[in-house]
Amino acid sequence: MERNGRGLPRLLDAAVQDLAPAYFALVMATGIVSLAAQAMSIPLLARSLFWLNGTFYGVLWFLTVWRMLRFGQRLSADIKDYQRGAGFFSVVAGSAILGDQFILLANDEMAGMLLWGLAMALWLLLNYGIFTAFTIQKHKPSLEDGITGTWLLAVVAAQSIAVLAALLDAHWNPMHRLEFNFVALSLWLWGGMLYIWIIVLIFYRYSFFPFAAEDLVPPYWVNMGAMAISTLAGSLLIDNAAKAPYLHSLLPFLKGFTVFYWVTGSWWIPLLVALEIWRHGIKRLPIRYDPLYWSLVFPLGMYSLCTIHMAQSMDLPFLLPLGHIFFYLALLAWAITLYGMIRRMVFNCSLVRG
Repeated sequence: MERNGRGLPRLLDAAVQDLAPAYFALVMATGIVSLAAQAMSIPLLARSLFWLNGTFYGVLWFLTVWRMLRFGQRLSADIKDYQRGAGFFSVVAGSAILGDQFILLANDEMAGMLLWGLAMALWLLLNYGIFTAFTIQKHKPSLEDGITGTWLLAVVAAQSIAVLAALLDAHWNPMHRLEFNFVALSLWLWGGMLYIWIIVLIFYRYSFFPFAAEDLVPPYWVNMGAMAISTLAGSLLIDNAAKAPYLHSLLPFLKGFTVFYWVTGSWWIPLLVALEIWRHGIKRLPIRYDPLYWSLVFPLGMYSLCTIHMAQSMDLPFLLPLGHIFFYLALLAWAITLYGMIRRMVFNCSLVRG
C-alpha cells in the first residue's frame, strides 16, 4: 500500500512535468464534435461526448494545478516560450466550448455563464500576460523558429468567448441582450484583426523560409480552424439580429464578413491536405500520437459545425452536405486520436511502474 501511495505522485509527476500547454485542445476537439453531432441530430452521441468532455476538462485542470505546484518553473518557462506559450490559450477555448455544451445540451445557462466568466478572465490574463512576456524578452527567436500555427489559438480563444456570449444572448435574460451582443461583436471583430496579423507572419514563414516535414506541426490546421470558429460566431450574430435592433442594422456587414471568414477557412483546406501528403507520403514522416493532434481534430469539427450553422442562418442549403461530410471526418479523426492517446498513456504508465 505504501509503495502504491508513493507510485501515484511519481506517476503524476511523469505525466505533468512536460504537459503540453495546448492539451486543452482535447476539450476543444471533443466539445466541438459533440456540438456538431447535436447539429446533425445525433443526440446520444452528442450527450455522451458532453459528459466525457466534462471528465477531460476536470482531469486536465487537476494535472495543470499539479504542474503549477510541482513544476512551476517549467510552466513559467512555457509561458514565455514562443513555440509553446500560445498553447495556453487552449484552456480559454476549452472552457468556452464546454460552456456552449452546457447551454445547448444540458439547458444549463448558469453553468454556461460561469464558464464564460472564467474564459473571459483567463483570456484577459493570458492575452496580456503572454504577449507582454514575448515583447519584453531580451533574447528572441527568429521568425522561422518562433511562429507556428499554435499562435492562432489566441484567435480561437477570442472567438470562442464571442460564440458563448452570442449563445448566452439567445438564452439569457433579455435585459442583458445589448451587452452580450456588443461583447460578442467586439470579440468577433478583434479576433478577425488578430488573425490577419498572425496569418501574415505564418504565410511569410511558409513562403520565404526553409520548411522541413518536422516543421509542419498539427496546429497549423488552426489556420483553417480560426476562420471556422469566426464563421460560427458570425452566424450566431446573424441569428441574434432578429431580436437585437443594433445587430439588425449591421446585418449586411455581418453576412459579408461571415462569408469572408468561411471562404478564407475553406481556402486553407486543400493546401493543408497537400502539405500533409507531402509530410507523410513523400517525406515519410511517421504518424505518432502527439497531444498537438487534437489541434487538427478541432478545425475539422469546427468547419463542420460552422458550415451547418452558416447554411441555416443565411439560407444556403446546398452547403449542408459539406458540413455533414466534415462531421464524419472529424469524428473519425477524433476516434483515431483518442486511441493514440490511450495507447500512449498505457505505455507511459508501464514505463513509470517498470
